[in-house]
Amino acid sequence: MSTALAELLRDWMPHQRWFGGKGREWADVAEEGFLLSKTEPVLSVHRVRVTYTDGATETYLVPLSWRAHPEEELSSAFIGAVPGADRENYAYDAMRDRDATIPWTTHLVAASTVGPMHFHPAGVAPIPEGVPGDVVSTEQSNTSLVYGQDAILKLFRRLEPGLNPDVEIHAALRRTDNKHIAPLLGHIEIDDPDQGVQPATAAMLQTFVPNASDGWRLATASVRDLYAEGDLHADEVGGDFAADSERLGAATAAVHADLAQVLPTEPADRDWFAATAQAMAARLEQALSVVPQLEEHLGGLRAVYAAVAGSPETVVRQRVHGDFHLGQVLRTATGWVVLDFEGEPARPLAERRQLDSPMRDVAGMLRSFDYAARHMLVEQPEDAQRAYRAQEWAVRNRGAFCTGYSAASGMDPCGDSPLLRAFEADKAVYECVYEARNRPNWLMIPLQSLSRLTAEA
Repeated sequence: MSTALAELLRDWMPHQRWFGGKGREWADVAEEGFLLSKTEPVLSVHRVRVTYTDGATETYLVPLSWRAHPEEELSSAFIGAVPGADRENYAYDAMRDRDATIPWTTHLVAASTVGPMHFHPAGVAPIPEGVPGDVVSTEQSNTSLVYGQDAILKLFRRLEPGLNPDVEIHAALRRTDNKHIAPLLGHIEIDDPDQGVQPATAAMLQTFVPNASDGWRLATASVRDLYAEGDLHADEVGGDFAADSERLGAATAAVHADLAQVLPTEPADRDWFAATAQAMAARLEQALSVVPQLEEHLGGLRAVYAAVAGSPETVVRQRVHGDFHLGQVLRTATGWVVLDFEGEPARPLAERRQLDSPMRDVAGMLRSFDYAARHMLVEQPEDAQRAYRAQEWAVRNRGAFCTGYSAASGMDPCGDSPLLRAFEADKAVYECVYEARNRPNWLMIPLQSLSRLTAEA
């Protein structure tokens, strides 16, 4: 079965949202699996190792459910048929087969070890058992299942040795009773086939946050309200978002303070500033080949990065979120909850666990406010009135976020900081590459931001 299954996965995986190797040529694929549940439907878990023609390799986690007969209601999750000893076996994406989602929590409750997979309940709250999970359709690099109103399981698709930062940080923050995170209920590890290599984090289970609103949806709804009111300013519109932005700033500061309390910190030295500036400059040079329009901003960007190398700022490095934006926060009836502390999934796990400046998170959120304000300009790029109102909304909400952060931390994160400006510029360069490759008509958003950021240098 293994060779036939490997070929099926070779055809299927490149079309999945969570697959990070889109557009890369495969040289080889190998898979190995084990049974997680033998009841109907049978549930197997597979490590799929992809080797690309450039020599790089990636390992993905692929759970499959197996049926004796085709299931019409699962047609969208169908992967293919694999010949067996006496009949064909029909393979489905197990994360989209509700009957196959129950064993994950069953094994967590039991603290099981099944083959190379180890289940670790946190022991802080009951884990739902016997309830099927519903897949979250908006996931990209990972896949999540919601179990009723109680828990959400995140499956980490790309496996790397070591504890995932999302698990590590949530476990550490449990000691602070931080109200801005969803408590960790447990996690799952899988041993590496090579002896002496650390297990990889396969999944984590958290308390589900019901009746919550996604920060991006709330912010963009506020922008639409502003655009609809042609003669009102941002602070006069019923959907004004500034109060929420200020509370989000305070929540961010509280999370940063608790991270500094429970995980290591160290002062940034001159070598760190120089290395940070050098890494930004290197990313810019790589981006130029993808986005020639960056040439116009090259001098200004180099000046912004050079200012970091010689910055007199006092920075204490600590653990941070690492991929902070409006899509990573939920507003509940009582405040903001921060999600997904794994950092940028495309970066190696070791890099995501490094100490960094909290200003990286602040910059990420400031960029997100710019995106929320300007995303509708893509439809009407020549509308000067709409562009003015977008700028007004962005300035108001960026300022409110900084006010909230400052009030909670005693430090103004958005003052005259060369490091913050550089973090914003570096993020905008990353956005330019992403948009050029995926949404060329959106490229105007980060390019316009770079005009502002380099003009301030």
